[in-house]
Amino acid sequence: MTISVFRRTLLVGTLGLALGAGLLGQAVAGEQLGNIKKAGEIKIGLEGTYPPFSFVDESGKLSGFEVELSEALAKELGVKVKLQATPWDGILAALESKRLDAVVNQVTISEERKKKYDFSKPYTVSGIQALTLAKNVDTIKTADDLAGKKVGVGLGTNYEQWLKDNQPKAIIKTYNDDPTKFQDLRIGRIDAILIDRLAALEYAKKAKDTAAAGDAFSRQEAGIALRKGEPELLEAVNKALDKLRADGTLKKLSEKYFNADVTQ
Repeated sequence: MTISVFRRTLLVGTLGLALGAGLLGQAVAGEQLGNIKKAGEIKIGLEGTYPPFSFVDESGKLSGFEVELSEALAKELGVKVKLQATPWDGILAALESKRLDAVVNQVTISEERKKKYDFSKPYTVSGIQALTLAKNVDTIKTADDLAGKKVGVGLGTNYEQWLKDNQPKAIIKTYNDDPTKFQDLRIGRIDAILIDRLAALEYAKKAKDTAAAGDAFSRQEAGIALRKGEPELLEAVNKALDKLRADGTLKKLSEKYFNADVTQ
């Protein structure tokens, strides 16, 4: 065999192996829906500390809008749901490492996140809201009013990025959990918190010394986050959401927790 023939043979063989590996990888990556159905359960991550979306009730059980949504979603997929309470700063990493099949945790759909994850159709529509002490509610009405103020945001959240982009003069304090963030607001360590408008309104109902300041700064839509490369799972999740919207389940859950339809 000549050197040129050997090189061509080696190249063809290498390309064949690479193509085969690529196709195998695609096949493995696209099998998650089948794996979920085979296991009979879908592992869904949520924080469990973010009322009314997910929280631990008086009996010690996970409850909330996204808890019931996850249960309804699993039922439509024909499997049980395994809810895994996971801190925000590790929840998407848990999805990437396949410890979770999906994240249902008010994950805002953004262009940056869509580069790394696939998202279902939106299931809530809300906005970025400033929460302050009630006595200071008139001090913040626009993003300009955040300049020079100590503002609490969840680490790695859409709120942190929005604040950096829209008010770089704010003093940003990041948090890994919600309870500490709310506590710091109420004892005066920070001037405001940026959170989901729906969560802000719900929190202000219970903590009368706090209030939602001004209007929402921007519109945001939340979707179910999935790993990329799972088109069958994404399609199944979207079909399930369509069914839950059409039969009124989404609206019913929304009105139960928010007294309004926040799903569209």
